[in-house]
Amino acid sequence: MLHRSTVLKLVLAVLTFSSLAIGQTARAQQSGAVNDGKTDKARAPRHDISGTWEPANGPGDGIQANGVKAMPNDGNPDHQLPYTPLGLATFKSHHALIGADQVLPAFYNDPRDKCEPIGFPRADFYNLRQTQILQNEYKVAILYEYAQTWRVIWTDGRELPKLVDGGVRVGKEIREPRFYGYSVGKWVDDTTLVVQTVGMMPEDRVWLDSTGRPISDQARVTETFRRVDNDTLLWSETISDPKLYARPWDTMKLPLRLHDPRTDIMEYYCSPMEQENYNKVFGNAAGGKGAP
Repeated sequence: MLHRSTVLKLVLAVLTFSSLAIGQTARAQQSGAVNDGKTDKARAPRHDISGTWEPANGPGDGIQANGVKAMPNDGNPDHQLPYTPLGLATFKSHHALIGADQVLPAFYNDPRDKCEPIGFPRADFYNLRQTQILQNEYKVAILYEYAQTWRVIWTDGRELPKLVDGGVRVGKEIREPRFYGYSVGKWVDDTTLVVQTVGMMPEDRVWLDSTGRPISDQARVTETFRRVDNDTLLWSETISDPKLYARPWDTMKLPLRLHDPRTDIMEYYCSPMEQENYNKVFGNAAGGKGAP
C-alpha cells in the first residue's frame, strides 16, 4: 500500500503535467493563427459608438461636394430625386455653386453664404470629416468638425416628438422647429443604434446639400449607426419628406474608421468677414455686376 505522501506527490505530478500540456496546446493554437496570417478584428463594444471617426475611404468621401453620397447631383438620370411638384419648384429656386445645375458665384443663394447654420441633415453631407461621438447612459452627442456644431440624440427611452404645424409637440408642450431638429435613438441590437429626427427648419431656411436639394419642416430622417467591429462604424441614412418628395429615399451609406482619441481636430467655420471678402474678389467679377 502506498504511503499517503507518495499518493499526494503522484497527484501533484499529474496535475502539473496536465497544466503544462494544456498550456502548450493553447500556445500552439495561437502560434498557428499567427502563422496563418489571420487575425480577427477586435469585436465592437456593446451599445457604444463613441470615438473620433473619419471616413474610412479618406476625408474626401465625407465632403460630398456633388450632393448626398448615395444620390449625387451629377446629371445621371438614375440619381434624379422623386420630387413632388412643390419639391421640384423649391429645388429650382435654389441656385448652387456646384452640381449639374450650378450657377456663377454672383448668383448663388445658399443660406451658408450668410453663414447661417447649415442645419440637419445637411450637417451629415457637408464636409463630414473628423467627427467625435460622445455618449452616456442618457444620450449620444455628435460633434461635427464644421462650425464646431453638435447635436444630441436622446437614448433614455423618451418618445419622438410629434410633428405639428409650426413645430413639434413634446408631451403637452409645443416647441419651435430647430436647425438640428429633435433626435431620439434606440438600440435595436448590441451594436446598432437607430435614430429618428424631426422638427427641422422649413425649406426657406435650410438646404439638404450643397447642390441645392431641398428639405422641409415635415421631414423625418432615419439614421442607422452600426458598429461593425471596434474600429469600423457604418453610418447610413434615409429621408422621408412627403412635402417635397414622393417617397422615402436613401442619402448615404458611409463607412468610418476609428482614430486616436487624442486627435486634435482643427477649427473649420464660416466667417462673415471672410465670406464678404470672397464675394468682393470672386462673386462680383464672375457676374459682371454686384453680387445679389
